[in-house]
Amino acid sequence: MSLPSLLDLSPALHGLAERAEPSVLQALGGAQALADWPAQRREQLPRLLACSDFVHQQILRAPADFLALAASGELERPLGPGELREALQQALQDCADEDTLARQLRRFRNRQQLRIIWRDISRQASLQQTCLELSALADACVDQAYAWLYRQHCAQFGTPIGRRSGEPQHLVILGMGKLGAFELNLSSDIDLIFGYPEGGETQGARRAQDNQEFFTRLGQKLIKALDAITVDGFVFRVDMRLRPYGDSGALVLSFNALEQYYQDQGRDWERYAMIKARVIGGDQQAGRQLLEMLRPFVYRRYLDFSAIEALRAMKQLIQQEVRRKGMSENIKLGAGGIREVEFIAQAFQLIHGGRDLSLQQRSLLKVLDTLDGQGYLPGEVVNELREGYHFLRYTEHALQGIADRQTQMLPEDPQEQARVAQIMGFADWAAFHAELMRWRARVDHHFRRVIADPDEDVDAEQETPGGEWLPLWSEALDSAAAEEQLAEAGLQNPAQAYKRLLDLRHGGQVRAMQRLGRERLDAFMPRLLAQAVSQPDPDLVLERVMPLVEKVARRSAYLVLLSENPGALQRLLSLCAASPWIAEQIARFPLLLDELLNEGRLFSPPQGEELVAELRERLMRIPEDDLEQQMEALRHFKLAHRLRVAASEIAGSLPLMKVSDYLTWLAEAILQQVLQLAWRQLTSKHGVPRRSDGSLCDGDFIIVGYGKVGGIELGHGSDLDLVFIHDADPQAETDGAKPLDGAQFFARMGQRIIHMLNTLTTSGPLYEVDMRLRPSGESGLLVSSLSAFARYQQQEAWTWEHQALVRARVLVGCPRVAAGFAAIRAEVLGRARDLDQLRREVSEMRGKMRDNLGTRATQAGLGELAEDPAQRFNLKQDAGGIVDIEFMVQYAALAWSHEHPQLLRYTDNIRILDGLREAALLSAEDVTALQEIYKAYRATAHRLALQKQAGEVSADQLLAERRKVRHIWQALGLN
Repeated sequence: MSLPSLLDLSPALHGLAERAEPSVLQALGGAQALADWPAQRREQLPRLLACSDFVHQQILRAPADFLALAASGELERPLGPGELREALQQALQDCADEDTLARQLRRFRNRQQLRIIWRDISRQASLQQTCLELSALADACVDQAYAWLYRQHCAQFGTPIGRRSGEPQHLVILGMGKLGAFELNLSSDIDLIFGYPEGGETQGARRAQDNQEFFTRLGQKLIKALDAITVDGFVFRVDMRLRPYGDSGALVLSFNALEQYYQDQGRDWERYAMIKARVIGGDQQAGRQLLEMLRPFVYRRYLDFSAIEALRAMKQLIQQEVRRKGMSENIKLGAGGIREVEFIAQAFQLIHGGRDLSLQQRSLLKVLDTLDGQGYLPGEVVNELREGYHFLRYTEHALQGIADRQTQMLPEDPQEQARVAQIMGFADWAAFHAELMRWRARVDHHFRRVIADPDEDVDAEQETPGGEWLPLWSEALDSAAAEEQLAEAGLQNPAQAYKRLLDLRHGGQVRAMQRLGRERLDAFMPRLLAQAVSQPDPDLVLERVMPLVEKVARRSAYLVLLSENPGALQRLLSLCAASPWIAEQIARFPLLLDELLNEGRLFSPPQGEELVAELRERLMRIPEDDLEQQMEALRHFKLAHRLRVAASEIAGSLPLMKVSDYLTWLAEAILQQVLQLAWRQLTSKHGVPRRSDGSLCDGDFIIVGYGKVGGIELGHGSDLDLVFIHDADPQAETDGAKPLDGAQFFARMGQRIIHMLNTLTTSGPLYEVDMRLRPSGESGLLVSSLSAFARYQQQEAWTWEHQALVRARVLVGCPRVAAGFAAIRAEVLGRARDLDQLRREVSEMRGKMRDNLGTRATQAGLGELAEDPAQRFNLKQDAGGIVDIEFMVQYAALAWSHEHPQLLRYTDNIRILDGLREAALLSAEDVTALQEIYKAYRATAHRLALQKQAGEVSADQLLAERRKVRHIWQALGLN
């Protein structure tokens, strides 16, 4: 595609050029300095100044560099292979220290970035040339910085030697994404993965260092050399989140460890990412060996139908991103954007690349050529995709060339719009935007056709689904006829149902809809009615689903989703009929409708490790400094998976114990990411805290879960009882630019974690957090040191706090500190105790709870086991209920764990009861009874929660269970 040539400056930009020219001419030494310039370059200067703040500022900052570029003719010609690398090598020759290295890298980058933006905006470079030179610039900066740092590290720490080969080792630096494919954009970050061939130690220094430690330190230095922002700016923003395990994984891994990870745990999205992997720095030969080792992971040798299903899941993820706030104006992620073109190409690569080697290439445009040449796609489709991709990428460069800023969002400011239109060669924004939308529509059309599910095809000759309900919805029937049709369809209260439909039709939300939205609603409502009347209780279905319809009426994309996916609509109605809690959740958060698209996924929640990987993948797509988007992503992830668990529980595919497992795993996956986000944010600002021996902390922080989350018994609406513990020197300062002492650092970290969990956003809070179980409760420090926690538990804690400790376990955090916590817990709980005193204290605490939290019948002293059906039995707090069982288990653990330490191995009641049976401390009959009663109580509580009812039943229910619990309670000597 050839863009229109640059037009004369639009009136909106004349003023910008006129204001910029005097200062630039002065910086360059006056108009005479430009006298020898070719006429074309002189004409281009005011256009570039008007269109790009970066060009303007860079000329003022380094006029000599700009004049040198002009004198060399580099503004008018592409650089040949190796020229950038050679130039940078010379610039770094005399670097004496890391500060000089950083300064030279940044100045070199800024000079070349100015040249590349100049050539791109003036259309002296093609899209391919611009992307190639940007990628070559990144390659040179990464590799030359690595080479300089490697020499310095070897001089300081010795040369890393392979244990098997006995040869010196080098880092292998993989460039991923657009960098790997030589498709880098004007202001892109670079995705890297670090590896090294084999383990071993350094030689030539006083103290040998493990190869992984050597390369980890070197990798950290390299990232800092490229990524840190100084007075000279930055070289490239570096993103390491594509490495195995993401932020929680090691920065550098050996080839064996990389191969093992991808073989055992590699996900489909990692196959997707690895398609473009390329060695950009370090040991090129070893890097080629590594990519060959990983090739079987990326390209399967057969047509893998599981990959096709995974691609459809990826499609849904993309569609979810499109609907996120603001995404429609994002030319990368929005509908018809750059990502959709990339996805089309890489979909064919993933499915067919193992058998068709011609698809095993990194360049998207070359893959499109192959799709055409090999008949995967019609030539006219490929041509449209190619031209659309060119237009979108030129637009991306226009957006980023203005201020050298990483953005793909269309501007709202009229001046910025005028600049983009000017760069793209259009007379005004309206003309450019119309052309952009035309290309996006064509790309989106092809994207939908390529990735569509076969069962999404519709026979045009079929009668419109729900057509028999169209007259009723459109008010072509009078009220009597409409109510008669509803009654004949099985509704018990047709008048009320018809009124509900009319209230929607004439309500404010619908009246305010635009024409397209109203057409979508008119197409959807007959489908809804047709499916609703097929439900066992259509009155109830309509009552529960109509608030959702009203909520999404003006966001009609959701109506299209349900209209075009009858299976999703059927699942929506079934779930709403089964649970008002689910109906309310979907009405409050309509994004959850996406989860209904895939029945298999909806009713098959992922395992714990899969949850962690999926959440990490979602967060990888969000800029590290965008806390608001990260918090929204965490909340949507929680809402979506909580819905899947509830749906599976209702469908009977997930038993009670598994429900709690999944909800607990979900909380742990979220806490892990929240902890990493908080740590990254604080260390980037204040540096890393120190341990008592002066060494830097490697996390040294844990989140301990008590209560339901500690006991792996979370319910659908459970809050989190948490305690924060660190093991750093509370007085030593962090090593950053704005140092804090350790106590302040971790207090702020605790506050940051609670903020991320508690803050009410448009998607609600993540979790309600209760910190009252920390040492000294609400009057105590938010975060305790490990030693202070030990002292408190050993010397000050009450018996009820030790009871709570029975159900406490580390959820996420540093393994070393977690081991310290486990040792303290075992020591505190494993003491020999005075059993009479213990029984008295446990009984007194239970009595206070029952009096304060039980039903009115209990509080009024009407008997421990009220049996009057007019009274209520609180499943949790009343005599014979859940808390009685929990207190018995806690009493037993405190009473006997000094002789039977296996009672402390687990924190959940069911497995502690197993331990009591194995140790013959309770009879097998009593243990089985307590376990079954406990599960029955919890199952009842779960069902009531899904029905939005309080955790109470009639007092004449569960009598045998309550009597059995009280009998065992009394047999233990409790009262």
